[in-house]
This record gives sequence, C-alpha cells and structure tokens, in this order.
Amino acid sequence: MLYGLLIYDHTKNKSNVSVTVADSGFLRITEDKKYMVLNLYNGVNYSEEPVNDRERQNVHPFRRDKFDEQTIRVKVNNFEFNMIDENLFKNRYRMLNINQLTVMEDSLSKRYEARLQSYLMQMEINPVITNHIHNRIVKYDSLRQYSYTTADSTFDFESCFNGRDKWLKAEISTIALERARNNSANLSMYEGQMVIEKRGLNQHTMEKHRKFTLSIAVLIFFFIGAPLGAIIRRGGLGMPVVVSILLFIAYYIVSMTGEKSAREDVWQMFTGMWFSTFVFLPVGIWLTYKSANDSTVMSTETYVKLFNKLKFKNWFRKADSESEG
Repeated sequence: MLYGLLIYDHTKNKSNVSVTVADSGFLRITEDKKYMVLNLYNGVNYSEEPVNDRERQNVHPFRRDKFDEQTIRVKVNNFEFNMIDENLFKNRYRMLNINQLTVMEDSLSKRYEARLQSYLMQMEINPVITNHIHNRIVKYDSLRQYSYTTADSTFDFESCFNGRDKWLKAEISTIALERARNNSANLSMYEGQMVIEKRGLNQHTMEKHRKFTLSIAVLIFFFIGAPLGAIIRRGGLGMPVVVSILLFIAYYIVSMTGEKSAREDVWQMFTGMWFSTFVFLPVGIWLTYKSANDSTVMSTETYVKLFNKLKFKNWFRKADSESEG
C-alpha cells in the first residue's frame, strides 16, 4: 500500500507533460509474473495536449482529469527465473573434466604450433635463413634432400656491398627496407593473434592443474588450522581464527602470483600453479609436528624468554648511554 503518490509519465520520451497525483495506491504483481498493476485512488491527472495547427503554436491546451480509481499496468520484462541453456557453457574450460581438458589442451597446442609455423614461413628473410627455418619447421621427409650450410661458411656483407655500384646499393637498400617494414607489420599483426591463442591454451592447462591444487589446498589448510587451535593457548577461539585468516590471505596472494606468472608465461605452468602448494605444505607439516610435540611456538611467553636471552634490553641501554655520552 502506497500513500501520497506523484507519478511522472515519461513513456513517450517527453518532459513532465503528464503528471498524476493520487491520495493512495496499491501495487501488486499478477499471478503469471508478467505485469505489475498499480491501482490509484482519489487522484488527478494533469497533462498538456499537443497542438498540430501551425497557426496556434503559442496556444498550450491543458487537461485535468479527476478519478476515484485508476489502474496502471506495466509489463515486467525478465522478471521470471529462466534456466540458461547448458549448451552455452558446456565447452567452457571450467566446465570440462580432466580427460576433456587433456583433449582440448592437445588440440589447442597443435593448432598453436601450426599457426606459429605458418606465420614463420610468411616472414621474408634472406634465402639461407629461410631455408633453415623451413627445414626446422617442416616435418622430416626421408625422400627429401636437405641442404645445410656449414658453420665455417661466412659471408662478408660489407665487402660485397661496398664493391657494388651506387644504383645497385640503392636498390638493395630499398628492397631490404621494404622487407623489414613488411616483417615488422606482420609481426605486429601476428603477435596479437598468437597471444590470444596462447592465452586460451594456458587457461585449459591452468584449469587442469587447478583441479588438483585446490583439492590439496583443502588438506593443507586442515593441517594448518587444526594444529593452530591446539598450539595457541590464549585467546580462545578468536586468536586461531585470526591467524588462520592471515595465513589464508597469504596463501591467496602467493597463489595469485604463481597463477599470473604461469598465465603470462613468465614461469613454467607446473611451477606457477603449484608454487603456493610448495610454500604452504612445509608450513602445515611443521605446525602439525609442533602440535604433536606440544610445542609453545605460538605462545607469547616463548618470545619474551627469547627476547631476554638475546639481551636486547642491554643493547638498548648501551645505545642510550652512548648517545648520552
């Protein structure tokens, strides 16, 4: 139930030319969830009527309608809960199992290598280097004769270039500059496409590793959280929870650092995805060992005694005396 209603009608994309004032109103949704119905009571509708006659442009008709009850129906879009078709997401890398990820990873890897080979073959370099690239890229064929230059064979470009005529030097420089510009443009175009291909490949590989790292992370935090509850003597339940949250935040930061490094090919995929596990697994083992031996490693008294043994107070007193002297 609503009271003191003031409604501006902007359905025709105009200014406030239609205003409704009502004493009260009742808002409800129809049973089929398709319309919103507003029943207004004891109100007035004020509206300005348009003028089509050019000779009466300075005339502005005004209309006022009083009503005891008025009904406004508004169609509600996207109000119903509709299940999204699963086929739209079934091929997403996060929805695939281990076998499917392995197949997709193999397919994407072959497609990435094939596209990389195709781009390399389109580069315009001198015939010797082009021949070497072609021999390394194309699969070995026993019936094909391969030609290789020996390591001792060198080419003195400067002496050969300086011995040519000026017009030939200009032609050679023009051709070399044109090929360099074409190669630069091709590299700029191919780089973006290869980054997209490699990113898709890395996503599938990361997801395959993540299915194992997240499962092991649950066990690691079990061996971290349970010993903390036994080691921390003071603070009740609050202190172990605070320490566990701090460790979880540290795990999240380390994990995101490793995943980002693996995704950007800064680290190897295995190293980046398992970096957080390698860091926190020894922590869990160490805490479990300390808990089994009833250690006081998390007790404040332990660090107070250590502080006294190292005689930090004497150092501070000595420093103060030297400063005064």
